[in-house]
Amino acid sequence: MTLLAAIPSSSVALVVIRASTMGIKQGVITSLGVVAGDLVFVAMALLGLSALSEQLGAFFVVIRYLAAGYLIWFGLNLIRNQTHRIPQREPRLPADGARATSASFLSGFLLTLSDIKAVLFYASLFPAFIDPITLRNVDIAAIFGITLFAVAGIKILYAVSASKMVKLSGRLYFQTKAKPVAGAMMIATGGYLLVKT
Repeated sequence: MTLLAAIPSSSVALVVIRASTMGIKQGVITSLGVVAGDLVFVAMALLGLSALSEQLGAFFVVIRYLAAGYLIWFGLNLIRNQTHRIPQREPRLPADGARATSASFLSGFLLTLSDIKAVLFYASLFPAFIDPITLRNVDIAAIFGITLFAVAGIKILYAVSASKMVKLSGRLYFQTKAKPVAGAMMIATGGYLLVKT
């Protein structure tokens, strides 16, 4: 799980962008949204993911569209907002900090729920290593703990690294080049989700 969480992906890109543009706190909250989505998949895998995903197939499509729309919107905002300079210290949240916090969590959560790779990972790996019939409460708690530690730990490490990179390179020319690239990556990821739906 740790290796899978460490592989660069759309969730890693989202965490890095939130941490580098809005501060480490928003990157951590986005990471928690990602792990919350993973915990939903863990619960579904333990309850019988294949049967449940067949019944909720349309729900996953809606989630994917919402995640794709959000990523495209976020990417466009990054490209349009090139004049705002990231300070060398920790970036400050806008006045609507609670809104930004909710958006960070939901973006990570929705992105994870829309990730078909996560569905396949939990649907194929769990049955290979875990027999849900023999699980006790302590086993289930351990699975949730391992998921939380592995996924959140790696994503938070990405958030911390991104925030430190911004502090070290708080020059305007870096930001003006990085924001359009990051925005294009978010738009491409959103487009990919739309095409795969």
